Amino acid sequence: MKDTIKKGIILGLGLATASKEHTEKVIDELMKKGELNKEESDDLFSEIRKKGEESQSQIDQKINQKLKKKLEELDVVTKDDLRAIEQRLDYLEKQVKSDR
Repeated sequence: MKDTIKKGIILGLGLATASKEHTEKVIDELMKKGELNKEESDDLFSEIRKKGEESQSQIDQKINQKLKKKLEELDVVTKDDLRAIEQRLDYLEKQVKSDR
């Protein structure tokens, strides 16, 4: 399962890099054709980057939700579960020590 997650992250990073390079290329071409000036191209690139970051954030949230659901289905112990067990163990150890 870790390999699948790792491959997904690598694929996402690769797509993000490719998209950025493609976007820069398209904007440069529009500037060369005179359809955009420097300020417009900077604004356009910023807007595209912002929308890309928002989309990536939404995708990350969906992935996290699905991953969390899958881990729950597989009954995998979480850090919170371990912390609760540790706290309970600490409490029980203190009780045993005080009973002696």
